[in-house]
Amino acid sequence: MYRTKKVSLVIPAYNESKLIKPTLQHVPECIDKIYVVDDASTDQMEKVVRDLAQSDRRITLIRHETNMGPGQAIITGYLKSSHEGYDIAVVVGGDYQMPLDEVDRFLDPLVDGKADYTKGNRFLLWDITREKMPRIRILGNVIITALTKIASGYYKIMDVVDGYTAITKEAIDRIDWNRAWKKYGYPMDFLIRLNAYGFRVKDVARTAIYLKGERQSQIKGLRYALKVSPMLIRGFFWRMLFRYVYLDFHPLVFFFFCGMILLPLGLLFGIFLIFQAVAGVGVSGPRAIVCALAIITGLQFLLFGMWFDMEASK
Repeated sequence: MYRTKKVSLVIPAYNESKLIKPTLQHVPECIDKIYVVDDASTDQMEKVVRDLAQSDRRITLIRHETNMGPGQAIITGYLKSSHEGYDIAVVVGGDYQMPLDEVDRFLDPLVDGKADYTKGNRFLLWDITREKMPRIRILGNVIITALTKIASGYYKIMDVVDGYTAITKEAIDRIDWNRAWKKYGYPMDFLIRLNAYGFRVKDVARTAIYLKGERQSQIKGLRYALKVSPMLIRGFFWRMLFRYVYLDFHPLVFFFFCGMILLPLGLLFGIFLIFQAVAGVGVSGPRAIVCALAIITGLQFLLFGMWFDMEASK
């Protein structure tokens, strides 16, 4: 128990027979329950966890019969934690790269009522992260974070791919997890859903750990950013409709709609005018003015939409 709150730990794991042991051995006493969600591992991880469970009664193994992805593994742990009455569910990976001795940083904002969801931000400890994180991963992280800020509405967050998180029981119970993204990219989708339901998210400084010679994260720079971009685009439009049309109404949806129409049309019209100019047909003043107005107005609509979204998500 941590400050009168019952706390569970959810560990999604796949083929982590080597590193799941030190992960479980370093779980602090403030954690009341440990759910290891085995996502259909093919190695000896199940046996390792069951052996450790004999000496630590907090450990419960939940096994998926088929591989469903880390997002679904976390959701399984969330629902089990809520069903058994735990106030907060902390999530770490089974690869021993998330320092559990810093878990109080994630719990305090939730216990104090200052946030509903806390997530790790390795960039808040920039000097340490810069030395340990590969440059290509930093670039990919920055690109994904920029896209996620717009898609999720949380413009003040960073390091959106970090999987070290904590969430309240209320947030678990209110969100419809059936529609959530189940595979890699789930942290960004979870943020979109948290914003849609009006929950508060807070970044927490945490130390980046990279074990030498061990399998690293699935984040592979630009390729990963391109892979999750369609999910973020779909998530953005779903959030707009769900939060600002279905649950409530906000005129920012009109700003985004007009901006998304006018800006592309203005750019396309501008390309057409440039083609005419190169072909020697000539471009009239009124058409150039219409093109410029479409681009400027469309850009202004988008910026105002983002501004209103940022204010609504404070």
